[in-house]
Amino acid sequence: MTTPTQTTQPDGGVNKLYFAAWRWHFYAGLFVLPFLSVLAITGMAMLWIAWIDGRDGEYTPVTMQETVLSVSAQSQAAVEAVPGGTLVQYVAPRAPDLAALFRVDHDGDAVMVAVDPYTAKVIESFPRRSGWYDFADGIHSDLMLGVTGDRMIEAAASIALVLIATGLYMWWPRGAGWRGTLVPRFTKGRAMWKSLHGVVGIWVSAFLVLFLISGLSWAGIWGGKMVQAWSQFPAEKWDAVPLSDDIHASMNHHRREVPWALEQTQMPASGSAAGEAGIAGAVTIDSIDALAREIGFDARYQMNLPQDDTGVWTLSRDSMNTDSTDPMSDRTVHIDQHSGNILADVRYADYSLAGKAMAVGIALHMGTLGLLSVLANTLVCLSVLFLCVSALVLWWKRRPTAAGRLSAPPMPSELPLWQGAVLVGLFVSMAFPMAGAVLLSVLAVDVLILSRLPALRHRLT
Repeated sequence: MTTPTQTTQPDGGVNKLYFAAWRWHFYAGLFVLPFLSVLAITGMAMLWIAWIDGRDGEYTPVTMQETVLSVSAQSQAAVEAVPGGTLVQYVAPRAPDLAALFRVDHDGDAVMVAVDPYTAKVIESFPRRSGWYDFADGIHSDLMLGVTGDRMIEAAASIALVLIATGLYMWWPRGAGWRGTLVPRFTKGRAMWKSLHGVVGIWVSAFLVLFLISGLSWAGIWGGKMVQAWSQFPAEKWDAVPLSDDIHASMNHHRREVPWALEQTQMPASGSAAGEAGIAGAVTIDSIDALAREIGFDARYQMNLPQDDTGVWTLSRDSMNTDSTDPMSDRTVHIDQHSGNILADVRYADYSLAGKAMAVGIALHMGTLGLLSVLANTLVCLSVLFLCVSALVLWWKRRPTAAGRLSAPPMPSELPLWQGAVLVGLFVSMAFPMAGAVLLSVLAVDVLILSRLPALRHRLT
């Protein structure tokens, strides 16, 4: 097989488009592969840590007894375990042989306390978001670099969509049938690696696009500034309910905990006669728990306590927090701390179309639908790692003999349908701003620097 050089120009319009796509695929891969490898490894770690050990100590075992003590008695034990602390959250056990969890804040630190619901005995306490799951999540979300890391991940995920599009174009069958496209050829050498790379890529492409889009919807620019901003649940649906200055995202703690469709929506406020009848008597943690069970919150759910005079009690259950395995059962209920009235009851059916898609997409992305989803996501992660490794093998097998060259595929001197390629580039840039920033940066380097330094350009191609 002859490896084309930078000066070799392919004949025919289709071949020229193929070589142009190959060149973009090559350079996109240079940027994306390190990020995809990190995302696949950390994502797989999070899958299995959450499944085996839980994310916040929710699998702490206890011995079942006949009587469960009141939530107030359990919470009192939790607060006493953190002197001077303030109770913030209660997480009901998902099964009768597991501990209840309480979040107690003290001096700006959040502490999780596991309590035996039958004896109110404190089993253990630990800083929240301090486990191995959170370590992997910190790398997966923003490389532990804050906003800078978030932008880097967003740019890589955006360019990965270009990588997938060019890869599909290159591997799409052109009159040769689908067998060679969908079934690998176990021959020898580079041909076998190319076949494996293409077949795995085309099988995993749809899942990878789903993961990238759902991940991008959480990113700071495309998600936070564009998609999420117009897909949030409208607080105006809560007729005659006073609204707080806080948004639902204020309940997050170092990790996304609030459903995507609600994060940017204002919270309702306590202190009025608004809402529907909820609790007739005293509003306490026990009566709130009783109401939660009465209105359908069974097994594991989360209760956030009001932290000031206008704060509300919030009951929630969603698959993103592993409260359930059904994203369509997501539910968030806000209760006035003074009147006990239900101020808002938001369910999956109330979400916008994008909100519904994200509720399901996040559950698929995080593998919270049960063991089968954990296994399926593991297979996707392993496939992505294989694509990264096989891409390096393919490059190594076609690398030039001259040292120090990247051996990029040649760019045709005359590209047919170049207007279409420009329009595609403009669409990607407008739809995904970070991808546009990277593409423009590459173009600027190529036009302003490499074109003026022939020797350097030769070494990079």
